Amino acid sequence: MLRVKSIQLLQFRNYASGKFEFPERITGICGANGTGKTNLLDAVHYLCLTRSYFPRPDVQNVTHGTQGMRIEGIFSVDRKEYDLVCIIRENNRKTFSVNGEPYKKMSQHLGRFPCVMIAPDDAELVTGHSETRRNFFDPIICQVNEAYLQELIGYNKLLQHRNSFLKQAAESNQYDRELLETLDVQLSKSGAYIYSARSGFMNQFLPLVLHHYRKIATQDDDLQLVYESQLSQNEMRTLLAASLQKDLALQRTTSGIHRDDLNLLMKNLPFKSQASQGQRKSLLFALKLAEWDILREQKGFAPLLLLDDVFEKLDERRMHNLLHWVCAENEGQVLITDTHRQRLTRQLEDIGVNFRIIELS
Repeated sequence: MLRVKSIQLLQFRNYASGKFEFPERITGICGANGTGKTNLLDAVHYLCLTRSYFPRPDVQNVTHGTQGMRIEGIFSVDRKEYDLVCIIRENNRKTFSVNGEPYKKMSQHLGRFPCVMIAPDDAELVTGHSETRRNFFDPIICQVNEAYLQELIGYNKLLQHRNSFLKQAAESNQYDRELLETLDVQLSKSGAYIYSARSGFMNQFLPLVLHHYRKIATQDDDLQLVYESQLSQNEMRTLLAASLQKDLALQRTTSGIHRDDLNLLMKNLPFKSQASQGQRKSLLFALKLAEWDILREQKGFAPLLLLDDVFEKLDERRMHNLLHWVCAENEGQVLITDTHRQRLTRQLEDIGVNFRIIELS
C-alpha cells in the first residue's frame, strides 16, 4: 500500500513555502484558478518520478525571482516510511535522495513510488502526434522494466549518431560504409528489444483500455486500438537498408521504432475526427486507468492517482462512473482538484467514501 502522508514546498512554482498533510485516502484540493492546485499535484509527481509532469526545464519550476527550490515528502509503502527530497540548487543542479541517501542516477528512482496523473493538457494524447503517445507508454514500460529504460536510452543515442552521420554524408557526398554498418547493427539490436517489449506491453495494456472505456462511457462506441510498428513487417536491418537513399536525402533515419504509434480508431475512422468531447475525455481516462492497472499489477500495490481538473467536458454520468471506480472500487490514494468545492464534495458524498478537502486561496 503506497501513501503520500505529507509534502513540504520551498520556492516551488507559486509556493514561497507551504506544508500539506494527507491523512485520508481521498483528498480534494479546491480553490480558484491560479491558487496552486495543479502545482501541488505536480510536486507530488516530482517526488514520484524526479521531474515535473509538464514538459519544462527544472529551473522553470523555481518561484519567479528566487534561486533554487526544495520539495520534501513523507511517503509510506506497506507501512514503512520514506523521506523523499528533491532539490534544485542555485546553480540549477538537481539532487534527489531517499532517507538521506542521494541517487547517483535519477533513473534509480523510477518505479519505486509510482503515480498516475491526469491533467487537461493530456487531450493531446488522444488528438496529437505519435510522439505524444510514445512519450506516454514508454515511461510506463520503463517503470516496470529497467532493461527497457537502458535500451531506450541507448537507442536514442545511436539514433542521434546515425542522423549526424547521415547529415555529414549528405554534405560531403560520401560516407564510411563500415561505420554505417556498425551503427545499423547496434541500432537494430536495441530496436528489436524495444519492439518486443512494446508488443508484450500492448497485448496486456490495450484490452484494459477498452475495458475502462466501456465502464466510463457505458458503451464501446466501436473503439479500436492498434499498436503500429514498421518492425511488425520487417526486421530493422532490412528497413534501414531499404530506406538508406531516402535517409541520405532527408538527412535523418526514417525507419525504426522511433516511428511507432498507437492508432486510435472509431468505426474504422480516425478517433480524433469522429469522437465527441465526452468520448475523447472517456478515452483519455481509460488510457490512464489502464496505466494505473498495469503499475498496480507489476508493483503489487496501487499507484497514487492525481486527478487535475477532471470535471471539465465530462457529463454527470461519466464523472460518477469514473469517480466511483477510482475512489470506491479501488484501494489507491487519490488527490483530486476542482475549482468548485461544493461540486466535488457532492460527488464524493454520493459515492460514500471518507475524504478531506484542502481549500487553497
